[in-house]
Amino acid sequence: MSTRRTALVTGAGRNIGRAVALGLAQDGFNVVVNGSADRAACEAVAEAARGFGVEALVVMADIGSAEACGALAAEAIARFGAVDVLVNNAALRPAAPFLEMEEQAWRRVIAVDLDAAVWLSRACLPGMLARGWGRIVNFTGMNAIHGYAGRAPVSVAKHGVWGLTKALAKEFGPRGITVNAISPGPIASDEERTDPAAIAYRQKAVARVPVGREGTPAEVAAVLRMLVSEGGAYVNGQMLQVNGGAET
Repeated sequence: MSTRRTALVTGAGRNIGRAVALGLAQDGFNVVVNGSADRAACEAVAEAARGFGVEALVVMADIGSAEACGALAAEAIARFGAVDVLVNNAALRPAAPFLEMEEQAWRRVIAVDLDAAVWLSRACLPGMLARGWGRIVNFTGMNAIHGYAGRAPVSVAKHGVWGLTKALAKEFGPRGITVNAISPGPIASDEERTDPAAIAYRQKAVARVPVGREGTPAEVAAVLRMLVSEGGAYVNGQMLQVNGGAET
């Protein structure tokens, strides 16, 4: 069993999750790469992580249930002994008019965007407590600051994640565990945008950013790497906005 600290990153096959997993590997953490569908992408991230001299484990899991979250954490803990850093990054962001939204769609977003952070934290915290050290970083996004038309379930879930972050920070801070959130602004994506509505939405979002561009996944990962470092030990219960100065 490795003596290195271990990070579990959900949604690690692409975009911000990929940059976070590779950044933490570069910093010497073993990484558990989680994805829900694209195993090839997750395997590629794991292979790149091993290039930094650490161990990497791919665990495919749809984190939309407590059972799946428990199984994901259990496999990581069985391999590495504990999860020292938990990054709750995976999320769904559908857009639909509130009055047209179906119950199943609502519950699916809440399950992945909010509940998964609850169940994974519950599964990983005992190991952190046993070691007297841990870091949990949740992703909120600007949905946790603004309420967006057509994105009610995402806004509700991300507000909930922010509440969870503050509550856990107070409960577990005295035990050597910090809990923080990162709120990215418009961030460049691996996927090419072809939908005109999506392109227009993104252009409008970028127009509100004073630095005049999208951010990069690496810029978000850099903030997270600071939070989980020893230098970030006094940052707890905070939401760090990585958004180029977009109005909040």
